[in-house]
Amino acid sequence: MPKPQFTCTVTPAYLAEQSDAAQGVYAFSYTVTVVNTGDVAGQLIGRHWVIVDGAGHVEQVRGLGVVGHQPMLQPGERFEYTSWTRLATPRGRMRGTYFCMTDEARPFEAEIPEFELSQAHALH
Repeated sequence: MPKPQFTCTVTPAYLAEQSDAAQGVYAFSYTVTVVNTGDVAGQLIGRHWVIVDGAGHVEQVRGLGVVGHQPMLQPGERFEYTSWTRLATPRGRMRGTYFCMTDEARPFEAEIPEFELSQAHALH
């Protein structure tokens, strides 16, 4: 049976110009690359993010699509987008799951590995 699989990588960055340490606002962008590494076409339908700041506060975000898109990816195709989040601390972490569907309407999930949000990324 053909196997659906999306592989996700993330590149985070600190947004100094959108942050205000005096107000406890730290902004971060993250660029996600989703590659269809399976052998059937699939569509990214929805997302679930878990965002944890340095104080341990957890926020969960769920919704349809990503940045207004629900991309359909053929095997070997990729989709990349950039989004952002704000934290109340200078560091935190994120992880997530994309909810996907094959072109034959079989559901599957794509894990987004945990990544760190930190001002240190501004130095790289």
